[in-house]
Amino acid sequence: MTQADLALGLTVLVGLLLRGAGLLLGGALRPDHPAIAWASTVSVATLAAFVTLAIAAPSGLLATVPLAARLAGLAGGALAWRAFGSRLLPAMLGGLATLLLARLATG
Repeated sequence: MTQADLALGLTVLVGLLLRGAGLLLGGALRPDHPAIAWASTVSVATLAAFVTLAIAAPSGLLATVPLAARLAGLAGGALAWRAFGSRLLPAMLGGLATLLLARLATG
């Protein structure tokens, strides 16, 4: 087993342990508990950081998408976020749909 395989295996194991701990803790707490609100806030902030990186400094295939299309996707996601009551999935789908439409429009 190489060091990379060991590192990947340990990462998966730690991730599974953290998920299990989260399920145990989450099942014992009310949905309005401060720890649950904190976890939700951290997850949204993490997603926001990834989206910011994808727009400002894309890599891979996303780097071929023009900045205007990436910004249009961001605007579409923000509008969907507001229109659907701050729900994450509609915001992500709205942003992706807008990005694809803008990409097709810019050629």
